[in-house]
Amino acid sequence: MDYSTVVDVRQKPKNHQVQLFESSAGGRIAQLPLNAFPDFWVYAYLVLVDDYRVLIDTGSGFHENNRHLEEGFQAAGSLLGEDIGFSDLTHIFITHGHIDHFGGLPFLSDKTDAAIGIHELDQHNLTHTEERLAIIARRLERYLAEAGLDEQTSRELVNIYKMTKLDYRPVKVDFTFEAVGMKVGPFEMLHVPGHCAGQVVIRLQDVLFTGDHILSEISPHQAPEQLALFTGLSHYLQSLEATQKWSEDIRLSLGGHNPPVRDLKARIHEIQEVHKERLAEFLEILEEPHTVAEISRRYFGETHGYNVLLALEEAGAHIEYLYERGQLEIANLEEVDNGGGLAPIRYRTI
Repeated sequence: MDYSTVVDVRQKPKNHQVQLFESSAGGRIAQLPLNAFPDFWVYAYLVLVDDYRVLIDTGSGFHENNRHLEEGFQAAGSLLGEDIGFSDLTHIFITHGHIDHFGGLPFLSDKTDAAIGIHELDQHNLTHTEERLAIIARRLERYLAEAGLDEQTSRELVNIYKMTKLDYRPVKVDFTFEAVGMKVGPFEMLHVPGHCAGQVVIRLQDVLFTGDHILSEISPHQAPEQLALFTGLSHYLQSLEATQKWSEDIRLSLGGHNPPVRDLKARIHEIQEVHKERLAEFLEILEEPHTVAEISRRYFGETHGYNVLLALEEAGAHIEYLYERGQLEIANLEEVDNGGGLAPIRYRTI
């Protein structure tokens, strides 16, 4: 398996067809593959249980995503033996506030009266998108300067970050998960911050919808909490433990990317080991002072486009984790102090 956390899920799913699953009490689930961006695939899930007709995540709203969503509903209806369209939906649940999971909402908003729900901490991503972009971009500029990037490269990466989100039209949220007691009918939610501030996993009987919290072939991307509260590796590792305790009877886990997870406990352990090993390797590398950018290049190698930013964030999340726990110090403190906080920071092992 590839446990790289520079998230590369661009490959076409091995089976580019709608897949059906069933929960222990007869909930019917259709997995819908969506080409969210060029060569970047995600899954949304259409779930039919009792009187509920629920769509979990929507894809990006870009590229071929919306056409694939329409085709997915048609194929799911044929396989399930039930004519179902967007207007039949009762709810849309968003697992977390990343554009490849909620960007299809504007396309759906005038086609359905379904109630849209997301966790409180990601609500602004859907309703005040420009505001969130401005705040995160501002923090990102500072982070990249401290990571050791030059001004031009930093500006290019900030523009890449903003590029795929600028055309999104804000959509009203009808309810937030905590406000309804983390439960809607037979669906139960658990807040698992880390990959995203408002990330949740959703349980339907013995099936768990994990969004990007737990994936079968990659360890989900992490970014430092200095960019957004309730992200960061510390929150993520705590959330893995919380998920394991909450999901002992789970038989099947369905993620936003990659094939299903059949042994959730084992997969959680594998991801924990990935980060444990990475932290140990970072400590070894940092016996000599390095910036985040230097660590990123040394550890993840040559990256391009959006993956440059992902690698920088991933490296920063692990360095932040070690620094918070007193295992690193700043080697060039005088330079950082005199530079007004924008000088590149060089870390080393204590």
